[in-house]
Amino acid sequence: CLQELRWLYDRRDLAEAKSDLAAWLSKWSARYPRLTTWVEETIEYTLTFFRLPRQHHKHLKSTNILERLNEEIRRRTYVVRIFPNSQSCLRLVRALAVETNENWME
Repeated sequence: CLQELRWLYDRRDLAEAKSDLAAWLSKWSARYPRLTTWVEETIEYTLTFFRLPRQHHKHLKSTNILERLNEEIRRRTYVVRIFPNSQSCLRLVRALAVETNENWME
């Protein structure tokens, strides 16, 4: 059941994913009513994935880029150790996020 739900994100576009979602809901709603109700209510939040450019999909299916950013933040903040205020820490994190974004867009 959950594997079939994950397969929705392998579809080419939003229309195809929604049609497969309808088929998935009809197949599993009798057996797992709470799950299918929850999916119906919340799936739109994750389907925004299809509104982004197709070349970005491979990056979004994995948490590797997020884990790498968190590791870089940890590494850089460890070097500084003590920030004079929260804004200085936030400036560093923003700079790292902008740098990561620029690298990703290349």
